[in-house]
Amino acid sequence: MASLIDSFPPLAFVDIETTGGNPDRDRITEIGIITHHDGESHQWEQLMNPGVGIPYNIQQLTGITPAMVESKSSFEDLSSEILLELKDKIFIAHNARFDYGFIKASFARMGIDFRAKVVCTVKLSRLLFPAQPRHNLDTIIATHGLQVSSRHRAMGDADVLRQFWQKCLAQFGEQRLRQAVQELLQNPSLPPHIDVKLVEDIPEKPGVYIFYAENRRPLYIGKSNSIKTRVMSHFSSALKVRKEMKLAMQVRDIDWIETSGEIGALLLESRLIKEQLPSMNVKLRRTRDLCAWQINLNEYGVLTPTLVRHQDLQPGVQENLYGLFYSRREALQTLQSLAKKNQLCEGLLGLEKISPGKPCFGYQVKQCAGACVGEEPLPQYHLRLQTVLSKFKVHTWPYRGPIGIQEGGQVHIIDHWCFLGTAFNEDEVFELIQGGKAEFDLDIYKMIKKYLKTLPAQRVIQLPSRQHSSTGED
Repeated sequence: MASLIDSFPPLAFVDIETTGGNPDRDRITEIGIITHHDGESHQWEQLMNPGVGIPYNIQQLTGITPAMVESKSSFEDLSSEILLELKDKIFIAHNARFDYGFIKASFARMGIDFRAKVVCTVKLSRLLFPAQPRHNLDTIIATHGLQVSSRHRAMGDADVLRQFWQKCLAQFGEQRLRQAVQELLQNPSLPPHIDVKLVEDIPEKPGVYIFYAENRRPLYIGKSNSIKTRVMSHFSSALKVRKEMKLAMQVRDIDWIETSGEIGALLLESRLIKEQLPSMNVKLRRTRDLCAWQINLNEYGVLTPTLVRHQDLQPGVQENLYGLFYSRREALQTLQSLAKKNQLCEGLLGLEKISPGKPCFGYQVKQCAGACVGEEPLPQYHLRLQTVLSKFKVHTWPYRGPIGIQEGGQVHIIDHWCFLGTAFNEDEVFELIQGGKAEFDLDIYKMIKKYLKTLPAQRVIQLPSRQHSSTGED
């Protein structure tokens, strides 16, 4: 039977046992690898010390106890041997994202970027045996009459994969199996819990998609001009990009919402992320700590920045705002960085306490041009300060009232950079305009500011002012 796989590229049938299901937190306790190349088979297996505890339920499942691994080598100690076993071979595993993900993460902690061509036997079974209702390892064992030396131990399960491969070769022949392997290697492999029929229904249209973990917990929300293409790109990158691998391992379901275009998708994505707080979205989260610098003359006639906090901000209305920043810390760090880079006086900026006419610390180490001691004339210093801050200037709202941005059959209503909602008819436009105070959102401000620079004028509709606008003006 072994001769049936002689003509294939080098193969590695792999199984691991771990302390749990999270490759960032949990660790490998055992690896079993069966390699086949040029007619020769070789088995390599090792228990290893994970360096963390083994939960009792895992001990019950695998039979691997802390006492069994206490004196064993770590993954790092065995890494060169593992690399030698897997190098230049097709990595074959059941639910391969799990085994490959753990091994890749273990190498990554050592600074090694491990990569391999991967074939998942769950996907192979679905491809070759579509009428089979289930494709977990126990079902495959029972369906094909495979012999199990030790279930839930690494070498025992790796040998089951080798037997299943041989069954496939015997039943379908080398040409069909090669074709199946090539198809799995070329096409992005779906996560094991995602039905191919679900993915087939995803439209090639603009919109937002939502990945859910177990118990319908929001995992990740994204947007695209082609929802299906973007969703599939997550999965095609999962064997190369660690973040995508973590996402693919956790995703259990996918939803999507079509929009009329790119702007609608961006606005919807921003709103949904702030409402649902998916665990893998870092950007676009709601913040209550927005702030900005406002520069005014102090009692000594010096332009001095004052931090305006979220509760006092009226972006789009207030003149002379610079930022915006997600936190006071970010605002201070930015101002300090600009001061050092441009030889501005940190004393006059309020970043350092100084007495009138006394030099700041920066002047003493040649990081200040001397405005604090009169060596740089104040008008020149003020001009430099305003020039440096100019790229951070918060734009005031350039319209007399709210506007509508046409996109397809919809109109997105914006007022003083605040997104009020999307309307499908005139009644909805009026309802949104009169709907009360809208909260300023920095991400939407940046997005709308960008799009207004390039949108054709005919897509922007001037609308009547609200009776109670978001700025408090009539």
